[in-house]
Amino acid sequence: QVKLVESGGGSVQAGGSLRLSCEISGLTNNKICMGWVRQDSYEQREGVAAIDGDGSVSYADSVKGRFIISKDNAKNTLYLQMNSLKPEDTALYYCAADGIEGLGTCTAQWIDVVDAWGQGTLVTVSS
Repeated sequence: QVKLVESGGGSVQAGGSLRLSCEISGLTNNKICMGWVRQDSYEQREGVAAIDGDGSVSYADSVKGRFIISKDNAKNTLYLQMNSLKPEDTALYYCAADGIEGLGTCTAQWIDVVDAWGQGTLVTVSS
């Protein structure tokens, strides 16, 4: 069974930075689509950033230029570096991966096909 565990969330002032980590276990192939999804207090979910098996990345317009997604295949760990944080970034952040289908490329609607999710880590940004 594929398991993902997020960490690194917390409270930060606007303009600050945080780095989220997602430790992934149970994968036989780490060259798959992975990404970060956030859910706000209204339970709306937004795909924040994704990274393909080959390392290609994509970002939501709301975070482009501020967030950086990366991965360390040797450590089976996914990261999200969040800079210049804004109050509207406040959300529960989940990491996710296509652990069953094993898609190597993240499509535009990648959040609809990922099937393995972490428990979430809360990020709160104060003004």
